[in-house]
Amino acid sequence: MIGLREVVLIQELKRQGLSISAIARQTGLDRKTVKKYLANGLEAPSYSPRKPVKNAVEPYRTHLLERLESYPGLSARRLHREIREMGFKGAYSSLTEYLREVRPPVPKAYERRFETAAGIQAQVDFAEFQTIFTSEPGVVRKVWLFSMVLGHSRWLWGRFCPNQGLETVMRCHIAAFEAMGGCCKEILYDRMKTAVIGEDAAGVVTYNASLVALLAHYGSAPKACQPYRAKTKGKVERPFRYIRQDFFLGRSFRDPDDLNAQFGTWCADIANARQHATTGRIVQEHFEQEQPHLLPLPGMRYDTVLTVERRI
Repeated sequence: MIGLREVVLIQELKRQGLSISAIARQTGLDRKTVKKYLANGLEAPSYSPRKPVKNAVEPYRTHLLERLESYPGLSARRLHREIREMGFKGAYSSLTEYLREVRPPVPKAYERRFETAAGIQAQVDFAEFQTIFTSEPGVVRKVWLFSMVLGHSRWLWGRFCPNQGLETVMRCHIAAFEAMGGCCKEILYDRMKTAVIGEDAAGVVTYNASLVALLAHYGSAPKACQPYRAKTKGKVERPFRYIRQDFFLGRSFRDPDDLNAQFGTWCADIANARQHATTGRIVQEHFEQEQPHLLPLPGMRYDTVLTVERRI
């Protein structure tokens, strides 16, 4: 394609007496092109509109719209995996651009980020989920996800539990420490009732004595988030949304054991195998570098009788 400037140059060279072949050599254009624009005079070139390029995602439009209608929070990564299994060969970016047309982006508020050194801190919380197990059709079950995230590498461990009781919390801590092969120097909690008993006027926090004893056995100590500042524990809060969108939505589970089995596979193959958006590192590889900085596990497993403390 040439513009009006090139058309004027062709006309000027012709006025100077150059032949069509000489004009073609001097402008780098084909002789037929030069001849065409000499015949048209100084008329500006016009071009027919380009044929629309077929979007590689379009054949999967029905599937995507149906999935988003049923589960609006499904992540683009999850949908990308689904349509790849259906034969999609396009780039992930093609899908994200397409999804932006289907659902508007959620505005993100500015957040100040707090980073921690290797082996210093892990963050713990519970999130509520509801599901219907295929072994109990029509019965809605409520389950709680205990999640522990290493603050440095973002390595994730979790377990779906039937309750948030103290015994459940303590058993999950033990299993998480054993899974990561060590323990952090402190564990951050969002004022969980099983972790934080209360706080006096001076701001001194009282922790559950049984949990303190367990953490002491592993060389660790509890730390509570500041009141109304749960975002200081965002490394766990955000993974809950990620887990809900990328793992939980659109799946079926036979029973609690199947739920945890699927979740364990997802953690290993997807969550901890991904490149983390904030750190830019592969989570598992980052964890392997952090792991030597963890406090080593004690010689004996914590086996004190677990008792549930009641508040009266």
